[in-house]
Amino acid sequence: MPQIRPDFTGQTVITTFDVTPGTAHDLLDALTDAWEKVISQQPGFLGGAVHLNDAQTRVATYSLWQARGDYQAMLRTPEMRERNRAINALCRSFEPVMYEVQSVYDT
Repeated sequence: MPQIRPDFTGQTVITTFDVTPGTAHDLLDALTDAWEKVISQQPGFLGGAVHLNDAQTRVATYSLWQARGDYQAMLRTPEMRERNRAINALCRSFEPVMYEVQSVYDT
């Protein structure tokens, strides 16, 4: 399981998807397939997770990469470009954003 650590120097990507309850599980199926067959197999991939909110109107993913360029290279592969077009058709919008860990709080 990916861990969020304050000393992480790689790239964190959080993506949010705006969906309807009618398309949420179709999107989850498409994301699961992409993560299992493409994303998790790419150089530099360290881990990630997919989340669905209770209302089934938002999906959020986060992934950890060794470097920003590893994530960007994955997005440029022909297979992910095709998959992202299909994913885009299942949601109102989606937005991947690259972040750096600023602080972590544990109990």
